[in-house]
Amino acid sequence: MTLALPKYSDVPLEEKQRLFDEIQADPRYEDFLYGCYECGICVAACPSARFYDFSPRKITQALGRKDVELIYEQLNDDVWNCSQCFSCTRCPRGNNPGGLITVMREVAVNNGLGSAQEALEGYGRVVYKIMGTGTQVSPDMLQPNAFPDWGPHVQEISDHLDLWRRALPPETLHTTDTAWHVDDKTITELYYIWYATGVMDMIEEVDEGLAEILEDVMEEVLEEAGFDDL
Repeated sequence: MTLALPKYSDVPLEEKQRLFDEIQADPRYEDFLYGCYECGICVAACPSARFYDFSPRKITQALGRKDVELIYEQLNDDVWNCSQCFSCTRCPRGNNPGGLITVMREVAVNNGLGSAQEALEGYGRVVYKIMGTGTQVSPDMLQPNAFPDWGPHVQEISDHLDLWRRALPPETLHTTDTAWHVDDKTITELYYIWYATGVMDMIEEVDEGLAEILEDVMEEVLEEAGFDDL
């Protein structure tokens, strides 16, 4: 009888253990994980479970068992299917699978896992516009080819762009400006917060080119505002 190898058998067990240790060391971890009853309430409430082979219960169980092989697989294949709606917090045991997935995603991003880079690839333009203008994006950017992980809802938005344009009127049909403007003081403060909290370091791990573009814009603004501790 031949035993099947783990899906990511080429990755050393020590590396998988290191990533799990990083997840477990997060100060939120103990507040999010109390043990699973296997009642399935989180799965029944999960909208992503309706469209994908995804189960918040399996993630909670893997973390509770400290199954580093499965946790590594979930870091690469599963955590990006979560819609982060936190419907799963109705768990009678008090678990927060969505919170655990948030921690796992951060570990994936901070360590530059391929799953993070692939999942966030379509968001590069969104991140640039939010961080470049301090405001949200126009509906024109919500296209199925850019956001396949959003399921059928993004196709519905794309099919009704005229309606969304009236709801969030941009200056032209191709701009990502919205109907309001973020003043210079606010955008400067946002830039500094993103630097001080390590957001730029996270973006650099996922998309180095995007980070360089954003840093060029931000550093000039912050230097003019008198921030010298960059």
